[in-house]
Order: sequence, then C-alpha cells, then structure tokens
Amino acid sequence: MSLTPVHRPVLADEVTARLRGMIQSGEWPLEERIPAEPELMAQLSVSRGTLREAIKALAHSGMLEVRRGDGTYVRATSEMSGAARRMYQDHTPQHVLEVRLALDTQAARLAAGNAAAADIEAMRGLLRTWREAWAAGDHDTWAKADWAFHDLVAKASGNPLLHELYASFSGAMHADLLIQRQRAGFNGVPSAGHEELVDALEARDAAAAVESVNRNLDSCAEWLRG
Repeated sequence: MSLTPVHRPVLADEVTARLRGMIQSGEWPLEERIPAEPELMAQLSVSRGTLREAIKALAHSGMLEVRRGDGTYVRATSEMSGAARRMYQDHTPQHVLEVRLALDTQAARLAAGNAAAADIEAMRGLLRTWREAWAAGDHDTWAKADWAFHDLVAKASGNPLLHELYASFSGAMHADLLIQRQRAGFNGVPSAGHEELVDALEARDAAAAVESVNRNLDSCAEWLRG
C-alpha cells in the first residue's frame, strides 16, 4: 500500500504564520516597531533570507510597514484590516467618519449588553492615561490611548467581525487625531463618547451609550467641516 506524501508548508510560510500570530495576539502592538532582524532570526531559528521573505509577505498584505533606516512597524492586525487601511487612503476623512459613525454606534449598543466588569475597568484606565497624556502634552500617547479605548469598546461588543472591521480604522484614526489636535481651540478630552459612554455601558443603557457616541462624532464632523 502506497502512502500519500505529507506536504509540509514552505518554511517562509511557517514563519509568516508565526509572525502573523504575534501581531494578532497583541505581542506586537499596533504602531509599534517589531524586534530587529538579528533578534527575530535567533528567536525563530531562521535565516535572514527566510525572515525577510515572511516580513515582505506581511508588508504586502498591509499588516507590516518596512521603513528604511528605521525598522518595521505593525500597521494592521489582519490582512483584512491591512487591505482596508490601504483602501481608506483613497477616501476623504468625511467618508471615513461616516462609516465610523455606523460602527461606533453599533459597537456602543452591543457593548451596553455585553461589556464585562473587567472591560469597564480597562476602559476607565485607558481614559485616565488619555487625560494625563493630554495634560502633559504627550500627544502620541494621548492618541494611542484614545484609539485603544475605542477599540476596546468595539471588542466589548462581543461581535468579532465588527471588532475586526473597526480595528481597520487604526491608522486613519491615529493620524487624524494628531492632525486635529493642532487646531486652535481643539478639545482633546471630551466627555462625550468617553467617560459618559463608559458610564452608560456600566449602567447597561444602550440608548445613552449611542447618544454619547453621536455627540462625540458630531463634534468631530464639525471640525472636519471647519
């Protein structure tokens, strides 16, 4: 009796899968630089050529970005998010905001019924970091904390597909926040859509949660029109 040969995946594919797993698990956070080549080669026991082939594949999918002379950065948590991130570059901030409005309100509505106590505690912790960073003029940390908060609300919705779609906004939202904060009179720490939203989620008040999100995004829309 002949045996059916077992076809092992190409080594570069295995390494690509391992790197993808590190990104999706959060071991390598969004917008952060991944370890240098020598460290990854030792960790994965692979050659430089194999590692570079895997990184190239993930850069092509939009999950990683290779910056010459600076390193490689995490740009998306999945191939779908990476593709969406590239697509958003072809649309106006107003278009992106209008889509966000649909996702944010639905995430808030669902999170009002599904957010756990640990989610609420984590949200409040992120908002403390958010306010402290704004007060200290640490705008990069402020923007990252703001994004992490909204991403957590989407995750707390309990709908993994909604969360993945929402996560695709990470690059566009982070960049937009850093641009908006330079405008005179910009309020970087509004309660609407933030502390008010968490209070509504904790109270399981879906209507109040949606209302808070709407007021926050209406304010964002005014800035875009201004």
